[in-house]
Amino acid sequence: MGFFSLFSSKPSTHTLTVTSANGFHLRPVAKFVTVAKAYKAEITATFNGRTVNAKGVNSLLSLSLEKEDSFLLTCKGKDANEAKEALIDTFFTLMEDDPEIQLLEKEKSTYDGTSLEADIITSGIAIAPPYIFREHYVEEKKMQPFHESAVLSLQQLQSLYEAKKNEPNAEIYLAQRELLSSLTQDLVTLESFEKRLNAVSEELKGTKMEAKIIDYKDILHRIKTNMGFRLDVDFPKEPFILLANDLLPSQIETLQKVSVQAVVLKETAINSHTAILLRGAGIPSLIADTSQVGTNNTIIVDAHAGLVVIKPSQEDLQKAQRRKHEDLTQQQEAREKRFEPALNTKGKQIHVLANVTDVNSAIAAKEEGAEGIGLFRTEFLFKEKKPSFSLQVDAYKKIFDLFRNTTVRTLDVGGDKALPYIELQKEENPFLGVRGVRLFKSHPQIMEEQLHAMFVAAQNSEIKIMFPMVSSVEEFVDAKAFAHKVAKKNQLDIDNIKFGIMIEVPSVLFLLEEFNKVVDFYSIGTNDLTQYLFAIERTHPTLKTDDLSPAVFRAIETIVEKADKPVSICGELAAKNKAIPTLINLGIETLSVSGKTIAKTKELIRHV
Repeated sequence: MGFFSLFSSKPSTHTLTVTSANGFHLRPVAKFVTVAKAYKAEITATFNGRTVNAKGVNSLLSLSLEKEDSFLLTCKGKDANEAKEALIDTFFTLMEDDPEIQLLEKEKSTYDGTSLEADIITSGIAIAPPYIFREHYVEEKKMQPFHESAVLSLQQLQSLYEAKKNEPNAEIYLAQRELLSSLTQDLVTLESFEKRLNAVSEELKGTKMEAKIIDYKDILHRIKTNMGFRLDVDFPKEPFILLANDLLPSQIETLQKVSVQAVVLKETAINSHTAILLRGAGIPSLIADTSQVGTNNTIIVDAHAGLVVIKPSQEDLQKAQRRKHEDLTQQQEAREKRFEPALNTKGKQIHVLANVTDVNSAIAAKEEGAEGIGLFRTEFLFKEKKPSFSLQVDAYKKIFDLFRNTTVRTLDVGGDKALPYIELQKEENPFLGVRGVRLFKSHPQIMEEQLHAMFVAAQNSEIKIMFPMVSSVEEFVDAKAFAHKVAKKNQLDIDNIKFGIMIEVPSVLFLLEEFNKVVDFYSIGTNDLTQYLFAIERTHPTLKTDDLSPAVFRAIETIVEKADKPVSICGELAAKNKAIPTLINLGIETLSVSGKTIAKTKELIRHV
């Protein structure tokens, strides 16, 4: 009966459109599949007449879904409706959290020697002899069975994810684990595994997903290593520039232990996991065809200008050496001065705070030189299941205790953000529906518990609480009254807490004189403000907003001129090199950025 009901019930369908410029690639696919597996339902994806199992990473990847492609999600069985709703929410979140990796802008530079044009993976400069990457497997005498090696590989990838899960690129290991699990089903030999890998790799060639073939090679390498194969690679002991067709993601960690000065790859893509890890390692890297480069001469990799200088002149070498020295000096100064105030050329201090999501990101931000927290995104703190009251209090307190200046945002759920334990009614346009501050009316119990936990955690701290997506003075007044009611109900003193709003909805720009009478502070959320200024949903598959538009800066100028309470910026605009000078000139005195960009942002301010 159970089997019959699983496959005989009416299917539940929904069309999903890929809005990420990166396509529906390995990392989001792996997360999507993980959610799908949690439901008792047959779940498929149909695109261009092909229907595949949406519970398999490999099968879903084989559709090669790129930006603007739409596929039909079909769920059939006991949990069909629940699965569909969860997967829709998951998909929208994945698309929103997958920013486009763009080619870095090249500086203008010329050299006497012959130069090869290249795309930039990681900026920087290097001067050293080239080394052509060569490798071959050597079979050891004692070999382990394929199945045991596959199980061990799965365990290793899980351990790597657990060890690095607070790092930006940790999800690569989780995605590879899911991919390996999918590919090794029903296989018992290395030969059959390699055959399957070759087949699926062929399907990805010529598509935007071609960059993910390297992940197939990487998991094959891991299994072969665990079986007993040894990969022979003999790197030079002296400084060198590595030239290769491509590298495995797992080999980037090895590079950090040798004297490599730069990497030039021929066949990788700017959004491959290899490229992502090279950026994370900070190794100057380019994409270029270096087949004509010999191994006898010193070469220059100028990953600022996107050039490989094959036969540099003496003047070229001196020029590159000067730029390398400048880079090192700037990096060292920024690092050494990260705890110092950011004073611009006029001696005015601009406060640089951090955007954080949890305790670990807050700790990391403090080590990077953050003066406080300008945006604590509480909806990312407990993403999987509803936290208990005590768990919330503990997490909030750990973060509040780290800084004297902490601004925490109440749950900003709705639109493109979803939490599995907060059920929102489906809307035709969720970006214009129940989200942000409107949760106080639709989900008062959830909001009461969150505020109660914040108040308890902040008994010995001074914090700021801001409400997102406020569009009218009445919304703020009602939300603040709600907060005071929660405090009174639980006999808590909240005189140490200030209340403000995120400016994201354009209507606020015309009501600032009235808001000045009731709020304690403002924080401009430029991501949503830009979206609503241009009436373009930020996840739209074809339309794009421009947060560097004069219209955005005019809106910020209006806010600064009319507000008589402190104003900060916590959107992505706050960390953009091209925007910071303009923001400071407009009168912005507080920027809140990601932890990794704090030292660089402070150093840039010192030159404005």
